[in-house]
Amino acid sequence: MKRITLSLEEKSQLERRHKACRDKRECDRIKAVLLCCEGWTVPMISQALRIHETSVSRHINDYNDNKLKPENGGSQSALNQQETVKLIEHFENHTYHYVHEMIEYIKQCYGVSYSVPGMNKWLHRHDFSYKKPKGAPYKADKLEQLKFIKKYIGSKETILFMDAVHPTQATKLSHGWIRTGKTKNVYT
Repeated sequence: MKRITLSLEEKSQLERRHKACRDKRECDRIKAVLLCCEGWTVPMISQALRIHETSVSRHINDYNDNKLKPENGGSQSALNQQETVKLIEHFENHTYHYVHEMIEYIKQCYGVSYSVPGMNKWLHRHDFSYKKPKGAPYKADKLEQLKFIKKYIGSKETILFMDAVHPTQATKLSHGWIRTGKTKNVYT
């Protein structure tokens, strides 16, 4: 294995990249390179990162070939472009609470089976996130209110309105899969 020499700028760049990275495998690659630069041996790096020595050697050689990020992007989508566009449009118009409901919909419409983790990845790849819709106050219809008032003002009967139980009439908001960056209003 060839020892790596990094300038202070390259080292600080790798440390910033490590801090911002969310992929554990890429973080291990960066740590292996940084530790090798600091004079650690392959067995020491392997012990510290709890990975095999051949993995450490491969990470260091990959860095010499300008590769830090793993190149596995998953499998190809089972849906074509047109089906994907229709599905995204459907998911934007209909909020699903559970991924298994979405999987069932896709199976019925397109005959394609997804696993729950696979569907989660598909949703995140197409900018969906699991979040709560926004509650929007429902505006009363002025015309209906006037009809109601006319109906009961002209009446000779005694009208008694009472509220003894305090029922909750507000809509209970629940989470669902909604497009990231967009809000979905639910009238309360």
